[in-house]
Amino acid sequence: MTNPYETLGVSKTASADEIKSAYRRLAKKYHPDVNPNNKEAEEKFKEVNAAYEILSDPKKKANFDRFGSADGPSFGGGAGGAGGAGFGGFDFSGFGGFSDIFENIFDQGGIDSIFGGRRARARANRGTDIVIDCDISFEESCNGTSKNIIFNRNERCPDCHGTGARDDNSLQTCSYCHGAGQVKQAQRLGGLVIENTTTCPVCHGTGKIITDKCRTCAGKGSFKKQVSSVVNIPAGIDDGQTLTITGEGNMAEGPAGISGDLQIRIHVAKHPILMREDFDLYMELPITFTQAILGTKVKIPVIGGYMDLEIPPNTQNGTLRRIRGKGVKRLRSVGTGDLVVKIFVEMPKTIDKRTAQLLEALDTDIRADSYKKVASYRSKVYN
Repeated sequence: MTNPYETLGVSKTASADEIKSAYRRLAKKYHPDVNPNNKEAEEKFKEVNAAYEILSDPKKKANFDRFGSADGPSFGGGAGGAGGAGFGGFDFSGFGGFSDIFENIFDQGGIDSIFGGRRARARANRGTDIVIDCDISFEESCNGTSKNIIFNRNERCPDCHGTGARDDNSLQTCSYCHGAGQVKQAQRLGGLVIENTTTCPVCHGTGKIITDKCRTCAGKGSFKKQVSSVVNIPAGIDDGQTLTITGEGNMAEGPAGISGDLQIRIHVAKHPILMREDFDLYMELPITFTQAILGTKVKIPVIGGYMDLEIPPNTQNGTLRRIRGKGVKRLRSVGTGDLVVKIFVEMPKTIDKRTAQLLEALDTDIRADSYKKVASYRSKVYN
């Protein structure tokens, strides 16, 4: 596994803000939109995102720091045996299985706490994600656009820096956990006693008690703020897709808290004529039967305006015309889809007597072998 600290160029002691800042700088540098057709930059962009996914998640980061893997420790399958039995035949099946017990232990502070090892560190909280909706036009979804969005989110208090205390003298060491932020608890599972650690119920993992609350945030360490931000919506985005902006969600309470993400659900308005499927556009073009016979030019809509489509003489009903490169730009990629036009030949609902006579004369003048399908049908039915 690639070391995420080396990938982002930060140390193990880097704060959440430092990690986020390093990620944003590198993500902008190696973004595919900035480096089109650059495979090396694309791979680097993936590495940067994978590294931030680990270091921005408290559990994955803790696992990597302890075990060198974001997934945590790996146990062999031989210890438990069949039926979930292990440790001298004790059956863990009633407790969700061997792996669930150890997952709970690692969540509470790691295997060191079972055997009386070093004190487990308090883990950073992650703020909740913010989900908002954004309406854009059909043209904007194809060309890309920028939207000014306004939303409310929790931000770290600038006065107390998330501690919730009025000043440093307003923080005292928690007497219940003696500043550890966690307390040990013993759990009896059958004949086995397991000692693990849990978050302190008094200080909620901070190791400190507030004696005088911050006046700005009333001791919460964060406050609700209205945010106005310009968001770039890439060309090719489709209806129902979600843009995720990392680290722009709610800030978790506490000085060690990190922000959640901002998720923008895109809603694309329908076009009166064009229909989209992946990155191709489709439309039906109605023409008169005389236009189909004689040929014509018809103005059709395309992304960014209109174009004239040449209809050759004797065009048949249901003819498909594919116009290369007149579809939708591929999302965060190279290339553009096509526009597929299905031609629908419309017949008049009514005609007067004089028109009928002209058509009869026209039908007489047209050679019978011009209607190949009609001739084939008649040969099968009447011969």
